[in-house]
Amino acid sequence: MSSTGIFSAFSARFRAFMRCPGDEPEFARLALDLFALQFQHNAAYRAFCQTRQVSPGTIEHWSEIPALPASAFKELELSCLPPAERTVVFHSSGTTGQRPSRHFHHGPSLAIYECSLLPWFWRHLLPDCHLSAAHAQGIHSRKIADHSAIDNWQLAILTPPLSRTPHSSLVYMFETIRRASPAKESAFLGNVAADGSWTLDLEKTKKTLQLAAGHNRPLVLLGTAFGFVHLLEHLAEQDLSVKLPSGSRVLETGGYKGRSRVLPKSELHALFTSRLGVPAGYIICEYGMSELSSQAYDHRVGDQEVTRDEPAPRLASRVTRRFQFPPWCRVQIISPETGREVGEGQTGLIRVLDLANVYSVMAVQTEDLGVRRGPGFELLGRNALAEPRGCSLMAV
Repeated sequence: MSSTGIFSAFSARFRAFMRCPGDEPEFARLALDLFALQFQHNAAYRAFCQTRQVSPGTIEHWSEIPALPASAFKELELSCLPPAERTVVFHSSGTTGQRPSRHFHHGPSLAIYECSLLPWFWRHLLPDCHLSAAHAQGIHSRKIADHSAIDNWQLAILTPPLSRTPHSSLVYMFETIRRASPAKESAFLGNVAADGSWTLDLEKTKKTLQLAAGHNRPLVLLGTAFGFVHLLEHLAEQDLSVKLPSGSRVLETGGYKGRSRVLPKSELHALFTSRLGVPAGYIICEYGMSELSSQAYDHRVGDQEVTRDEPAPRLASRVTRRFQFPPWCRVQIISPETGREVGEGQTGLIRVLDLANVYSVMAVQTEDLGVRRGPGFELLGRNALAEPRGCSLMAV
């Protein structure tokens, strides 16, 4: 069988697992089989494994699969795809002068990316929408819902459109959501400056907020923390608050990395509530990176624990938000001193094994610090010795 056929066969098995992801033995088989494929077809990753004297024949458990440092995506072409088939590449964002990470894709790998993205996003951001059984099981489609329990809602995205940012995995994610969404109206509210930095059309964004409030249409806002800070500061400068309709919600991703006034999560979320009328339980944080094909969220809209009518700072002190990836991923928190997994409640570097990374490297060692919390993690932020990176490094 050709390499194309082999990967197609594996992808079919993976999609079947996504529909019924509770089978731990099958997850383990898939992980070991994918490691064998990537060892064979990804030359740079194979060399990395060989320096550690690890091969498919020397391991028995998925936790033994070598995790490649995320920084290696900057230096190496970590792909199982022949160069001629690499039709799309996602770049990590970073400060000027940094070399970006590169994650190569083609049609089938993007289909898997979307298949991983959509049901997990919908489960956390819009669980009060009515999904078909197929979408609830993770089957990819252009539309992921027929109608919504939050009637007549609209989507606003605080980034440039994909046509202006073709290498941004975050914008690709948002465009995928926009295409699949049943929302009757959607808009990208960002632009790209001459130097490549992102800008936010503040007046257009303000008008979008006011129209949603005036027409009593719930708004789903997607954007980076850095972009939201600029919007909220703009509203504060004008002494303006816009109370969005009930059911409105916010997806916030990314950090600051020295490019903006840094706000603690509790303060940022309090501003969402005071300036936009969005309660703490309807503010969702996302964790993702260009080197992965799946995303983690810190809670689900409607979770009783975080939807009580409390001020955001007090709620934040009472509730620990725990990020979780979908069931086709595994997270380990690794001690940088010993290289071993830490115990419950202890701090280390976040390591992700993502089965949706079929055509690159599934085991990625990040440079982000987290606290082990059961099957999830509490995100602490960037390792102080790592280079700044992230979607919100892009100027707004």
